[in-house]
Amino acid sequence: MQSITIQTDDLRGAKTIALLEAHRQDMFAQSPPECVFALDLEGLRQPEITFWSAWDGEDLLGCGALKELSATQAELKSMRTATAHVRKGVAAKMLAHIIAVARSRGYTQLYLETGTTAGFAPAHALYQRHGFVTRGPFANYVEDPYSVFMCLDLADR
Repeated sequence: MQSITIQTDDLRGAKTIALLEAHRQDMFAQSPPECVFALDLEGLRQPEITFWSAWDGEDLLGCGALKELSATQAELKSMRTATAHVRKGVAAKMLAHIIAVARSRGYTQLYLETGTTAGFAPAHALYQRHGFVTRGPFANYVEDPYSVFMCLDLADR
């Protein structure tokens, strides 16, 4: 595995912007527009969101974000691995980082919404390996055929 450095990102670098644009394009290719909840750059720059990028030197490996929903609940957002680095442990490392930060902030639940098409199967498996379980919608989400809602109970671990 390559050397992975995870750092807070201000979402202004060209590589980060390109990765997020590719992420959103992929989300819109797999789900109808009304069922795509991937945030754009301005959405990710909101004060309740912390965004990280993963690097190996100058090579952007992936990204992820944490959105505070309340004093005890947060949502995982914008998990993405750069195509050249898929299946190299980048997503697992980013997810572990975000879970550790969520715990350190005192959150008791970490939620996420992801897609249902076959392209999301690796994400489902990753989240399940880290203890996430399927549940119903949370926050302002509603049930739809293109969304899977999951939760990790941080108080139990």
